[in-house]
Amino acid sequence: MAFTRPAGKHRRTGRAQRTTARAAGVAALTTTGVVGTLAAAPALAAEPVAQQTGLTPVVSMGSAVAERVDAQADAQQQAAELAEAKRAAQEAAREQAAAAARKAREAKERAAREAERKRLNTYVTPISGSYVSTAYRSGGALWSSGSHTGIDFHAASGTAVRAVGSGTVVEAGWAGAYGNQVLIRMVDGTYTQYGHLSSIAVSVGQTVTPGQQIALSGATGNVTGPHLHFEARTSADYGTDIDPLAYLRAHGVNV
Repeated sequence: MAFTRPAGKHRRTGRAQRTTARAAGVAALTTTGVVGTLAAAPALAAEPVAQQTGLTPVVSMGSAVAERVDAQADAQQQAAELAEAKRAAQEAAREQAAAAARKAREAKERAAREAERKRLNTYVTPISGSYVSTAYRSGGALWSSGSHTGIDFHAASGTAVRAVGSGTVVEAGWAGAYGNQVLIRMVDGTYTQYGHLSSIAVSVGQTVTPGQQIALSGATGNVTGPHLHFEARTSADYGTDIDPLAYLRAHGVNV
């Protein structure tokens, strides 16, 4: 007569079956990605008390793994936020540096323009380090008009003659009693004339700046010796002369 094992709803599962079920549950969690690192789970090493069903250890392990996954996600999120904040700070620093460089460049350009404007509006004496040897309106038979229409600066032949300010050359060549001359229309609309030159270094239409060499002094034309004849005029025409000393001093020249 064969022996049969008692059966029914109250039959208790064997230990091997319970262990196998728990192991299968853990494997299932690993396969689906919930459990990533459970190679040696402590819960499988000890047998639970008899009243437990076998699900409790697996649920505990699943909760621990979920907490670790959440912690990892939080850490990654924080790292991403820190990286973004660092990138934003670096970008802001680059923009600030670029703005500061642009501001400095604009300030430098403004200063250069202002310096150039001042330079172009500056006036100088036509002969450096010289003095007036014959005054304006001096009388005598030497002048066809009966008086001196300009001033004479003492200068040996070959001395550099400079434009007293910014302007455009309107005449450059022979001019009778004036000998070789240069006539410049100044930026303020007045005219300056340089006479008795030994040589001329500019041409009609050329723009000149303050202190630029335009000729060499000499003794051409109606003269008794080498010097520079300098006139200031209201127009290009002879007879529109004004006091050259007053003209230069009005433009800041100490002469």
